[in-house]
Amino acid sequence: MAGEVRWVRPENLHLTLRFLGEISDDDLSLVSGALEPLGPRYAPFEARLSGFGAFPSPKRARIVWAGIGEGSEPLRSLATDVEASLEPLGFVREGREYTPHLTLGRARGRPVRLGAVESPSALPGFTVTGVELVESTLGAAGATYSTLATYPLSENGDQGPD
Repeated sequence: MAGEVRWVRPENLHLTLRFLGEISDDDLSLVSGALEPLGPRYAPFEARLSGFGAFPSPKRARIVWAGIGEGSEPLRSLATDVEASLEPLGFVREGREYTPHLTLGRARGRPVRLGAVESPSALPGFTVTGVELVESTLGAAGATYSTLATYPLSENGDQGPD
């Protein structure tokens, strides 16, 4: 499988709350402003990996991912809040439920068939301390990410919208 999957470089691992696509420079400031109120509404929280899988399925894998167990509810709440914040700007809500995950790799070309994947007994955790507005630029070596704005979570946050 190694030759058939392009693995994400460790420095590029991230949780996507909402993919926005191409945004003009004019709209970028509107998006940034719309996301500004998010940070104070949420307190930092712990998240933990919970296993591995593939989209759309292990038999026809296009994306190999690590799931999120602990912390998935606050991540879902954040993703819902991002959707609500961007909807007035013309971003249409996603038609599917948000599934918190880290993308680990993408199939090169056609889908790959994965064998059984055993999860280690102890998977790492991390602290979610903020939300970032990130630009991705595709190149021959894969995506390069640049942080455009950071929205730190607040110790006074209540984990959700008012």
